[in-house]
Amino acid sequence: MKLLDQVAVKLRFLHYSENTLTTYTSWIKKYILFHQKRHPTEMGKAEIEMFLSHLAVERKVAATTQNQAFNALLFLYNQVLNISLQDENINALRAKQRVHLPVILSTKEVKKIISCMPDNIYACILKTIYGCGLRLKEVLNLRIKDIDFSYNRMIIWDSKSLTDRSLPLPKQLIPAYQKLIAENQTQHENDIRNGHGSVELPNALKRKYPNADKEFKWQYLFPMNKVSKEPKTNVIRRHHVLENTFSRNLKKAVSKSGINKKVTAHTFRHSYATHLLQAGIDIRTIQELLGHKSLETTMIYTHVIKELSQKNRFSPLDYL
Repeated sequence: MKLLDQVAVKLRFLHYSENTLTTYTSWIKKYILFHQKRHPTEMGKAEIEMFLSHLAVERKVAATTQNQAFNALLFLYNQVLNISLQDENINALRAKQRVHLPVILSTKEVKKIISCMPDNIYACILKTIYGCGLRLKEVLNLRIKDIDFSYNRMIIWDSKSLTDRSLPLPKQLIPAYQKLIAENQTQHENDIRNGHGSVELPNALKRKYPNADKEFKWQYLFPMNKVSKEPKTNVIRRHHVLENTFSRNLKKAVSKSGINKKVTAHTFRHSYATHLLQAGIDIRTIQELLGHKSLETTMIYTHVIKELSQKNRFSPLDYL
């Protein structure tokens, strides 16, 4: 088996996302090409440092990009080649780390953008992102079974970190979810009658539960309005709403709102965390709700709150 194929197999075995798979294999390929196609087992600390320094000095990549490349190489050596780099003390010229303050919307701005979204599935997705503080991918991957009306909660299954979390359902969205699920059930029954009705299952569940892919509980909460052929298997099925499709609709709503900020789906997650902090929710609780592994990641919002504080908003010009 070729090296990059071994990397892909290992990434899938450890439940890494397809995006990570594409990114890691791309960096590993660039590393090998940079060293004139030498096999990684013939290289080590010096070659890794040379490559990372090249990215910072010649390519002038951002620190996050360089770290991404470094993580890909660590994965290659530690997980695929079983060569430990733990005691190598790898030093390279590092790209300067830029500290970004996230774009935050006020509650009025959030309300205005939502009001500019057509009253359809895209508006429901946007309200879910802001109402639960989810990543766009987490929202789009929600299944019918993940909505628990009995306990007013939503379950987010994190297959990568293997740390799942439970979130309270926004009361405002409960009727919308109930209506959507009823519509989805009718649609699913029609798909079954038309010889379709299957859905992609995570990990190895298809082998474990051969008929689960046609069960309604496994269907996506936010499905596409048409069935489509899956490129890998050629199976005709109904996938969830695509990220690009949602982002295109969000962009139109932001433009219509007249709000001149750089707004993406993730902006509403940042705004969710900031508004909770402003409401007095403790930082540890917010960390759990967001699904952050490290408290340090969540602490960025305390800096945002301080920066947004009105008592810090002054200029000597106003005192002339």
